[in-house]
Amino acid sequence: MAHTFEELVEKQRTADAAHAQVEQLRRQYGSPGSRSWSGQQSQTYETAWRAWRDLARDVQAAVTAYAKEHGEARPDTETRVRNAAGHPE
Repeated sequence: MAHTFEELVEKQRTADAAHAQVEQLRRQYGSPGSRSWSGQQSQTYETAWRAWRDLARDVQAAVTAYAKEHGEARPDTETRVRNAAGHPE
């Protein structure tokens, strides 16, 4: 599936937001395994983590396809997308 650069940036922003949610849950619940989480906390964390993982995978695949389609080096495309999305380092 072809993507525009703007679509890649939006995908990156969505993945970054999902990652921020995972980090927020880690701060709220404590590190995985550091203490006993309730069943609901474990389920909430796992759901958030899987969403982030899937979104990040989709971004990577889309960046790879875009770079190939446009004859660009993949790392260069990824850097441009992350910078445009305001990706936290």
